[in-house]
Amino acid sequence: MKRLVVVVLFDRIDLLDVTGPAEVFSLLQREMDRPTGYEVVLAAETLDPVTTSAGVRVLPDVTFAELGRKAIDTLIVPGAVTTGGKGEVVAQCDPAVVEQVRRLAGRTRRVASVCVGAHILAAAGLLDGKRATTHWSTARQLAAEHPEVTVDADPIFIRDGSVWTGAGLSACLDLALALVADDFGPESASRVARQLVMFLRRPGGQSQFSVSLEPASATRRVDELRQYIAAHLADPLTVSDLAAHAHVTDRQITRVFKAELGMTPAAYVEHARVEAARHRLETTDDTLSRIAGTCGFGTVSTLNRSFRRTLNTTPSEYRERFRIVSNA
Repeated sequence: MKRLVVVVLFDRIDLLDVTGPAEVFSLLQREMDRPTGYEVVLAAETLDPVTTSAGVRVLPDVTFAELGRKAIDTLIVPGAVTTGGKGEVVAQCDPAVVEQVRRLAGRTRRVASVCVGAHILAAAGLLDGKRATTHWSTARQLAAEHPEVTVDADPIFIRDGSVWTGAGLSACLDLALALVADDFGPESASRVARQLVMFLRRPGGQSQFSVSLEPASATRRVDELRQYIAAHLADPLTVSDLAAHAHVTDRQITRVFKAELGMTPAAYVEHARVEAARHRLETTDDTLSRIAGTCGFGTVSTLNRSFRRTLNTTPSEYRERFRIVSNA
């Protein structure tokens, strides 16, 4: 069975978005005792070299026109970003690329975006009424520009029908492994994961890590509150405590947090505590009890519940996977 995989190329795409999935499909063939049928081609508007964000140039295999009316098994759409005036990451969508993706998707069995490629799928109308993810740094942009899309910035990848969306750069490997598992079963995907020396093939529901603290807020008052929270994690930090510190009412502090950070004060405090606990789990040998006390959870049970709720894992599992081992 032939499985034509088309990776869309355009200037300033992330290199790993292109090479990661292609490597997964290639490695699968090593593990199979029969042909996989995958044929990966890189398609662009012309055959001129495409310069990636890493500065590495990639040569397209075919032009969009040369694909003709070929049936496509999997269309993979990477993304590209630029930096805004305040240093924020902004996803880019070239209208010409969007139109090509819309046209190619019409004869594709399944479509998958990698990282901020979800913005291109959304602009092409392919995510209307669907749940989707993207890199955490552009999730708000995606939700604001495409309210018809249910944006969930937490998972590594999401499948909604025949459309798949992936999160950050390295998550392109998880997404490609999930596509392999969909075609050949989880055992085949696990064998490829071992070849990639990936510690664990992460499930789609697993959270993107290191994303709990949002970029700088628009007002000095909220920035000061965030600094205060970070310095007083072991304190109660109730809504009333924060409101008193900011010299506003409970209702006002809640309204400000929702408007600027997209969450309640309680949710932000929990995320800040989880972020601090993550750092200690990665870099210290502190017991879970000590981490729970230092970071404001109080008990190990509360620490566990917060990790389950925000990262879909436990503190012990997180430490086992992400512990930074010293060479000293």
